Amino acid sequence: MLLGPNMNQHPDTSYRLQEFVAFISGCLFGLGLIVSQMVDANKVLNFLDFFGDWDPSLALVMAAGLSVFSFGYVFGVKPKSKPLLDEQFFLPTKTNVDKKLLIGASLFGLGWGLVGICPGPAIVNLVTLNGQFIGFVIAMLLGMLVAKKLIKIT
Repeated sequence: MLLGPNMNQHPDTSYRLQEFVAFISGCLFGLGLIVSQMVDANKVLNFLDFFGDWDPSLALVMAAGLSVFSFGYVFGVKPKSKPLLDEQFFLPTKTNVDKKLLIGASLFGLGWGLVGICPGPAIVNLVTLNGQFIGFVIAMLLGMLVAKKLIKIT
């Protein structure tokens, strides 16, 4: 199951429908990454190369994604008291910028800038069976486990 037992379930909706919607959403996301070429590490690295072969297309993809999200949020989320397939929205409640956020964002940015791939495109690229992407995803998962352990210690 994509949704764990801790997730609230809308009383009129089966987990199967929620899983189906999650699956379709994931497919759309992956398709969007492929069509926009964000699965190509060189595309991302060229975006970050301001003084070389700069490629501004990533900024256009980000702007388009933000526009679609903003429209969906303003007209689909904000006016509703609950989503269609659940009892409540699960929106972030934390608004402060703390040390964990700054360190996490810095590590994410460092990894993204070094290899030009972030988690979403890396997972989409797994279908290529390319050893570099497999290694990246394994390292990413190990990093997540280490971070979880470190957070418990502090």
